[in-house]
Amino acid sequence: MFDSQAATLRGPRAEPRVAPRTGGVAGNARLTGAVAVALLVLLAAEGVTIPFIGQLLGPHMFIGLLLIPPVALKLGSTGYRFARYYTHDEPYVRKGPPPTILRFLAPGVVLTTIALFGTGVALIFTGPPSNTLIFAHKASFIAWIALMALHVLGHLLELPRLASADWRRSGPREARLAGAGMRATLLAASLVAGVALGFLALSAGKAWL
Repeated sequence: MFDSQAATLRGPRAEPRVAPRTGGVAGNARLTGAVAVALLVLLAAEGVTIPFIGQLLGPHMFIGLLLIPPVALKLGSTGYRFARYYTHDEPYVRKGPPPTILRFLAPGVVLTTIALFGTGVALIFTGPPSNTLIFAHKASFIAWIALMALHVLGHLLELPRLASADWRRSGPREARLAGAGMRATLLAASLVAGVALGFLALSAGKAWL
């Protein structure tokens, strides 16, 4: 998704200023990491329901829709980095693109994520029987889990550092980085919105239950 040649299109510039309200590139990375950790916890909970889907269909639907706002937030944060890099914003060009393999995986991760959650929402609101949608939901899950496993492995080592950075006080730079409150608010708001969607799923999906 990122063009590694973009970094050569701009000449030498002064050191980039840290965005006063958001924390700039570092703030974007911290938000992405924090949301990613929250998603891993929720996805693990969703995964527990799959082997027992007959008995845990209600929690499966609830967690499935709860995941949508945090997923949208992560797509937004990574999409923002993508846009700023390709518009040659100096701090994002200096940071550089993700590793090549992750850039190749990214379109597949995004598309299968949209397919997975889109078919899941459609199943809840159309009700049974929906054999075609069930097949599409299962197929998109298989493709998604394969791509997502590689995506997570590619970022696993950096996640603890990024997710905890706003809460650590090990150095003056981390303590001064702006936007910590905004990042926490965005994450919390996405989870609250997700809980509301989860209850909507239980209401709209009564036919399945």
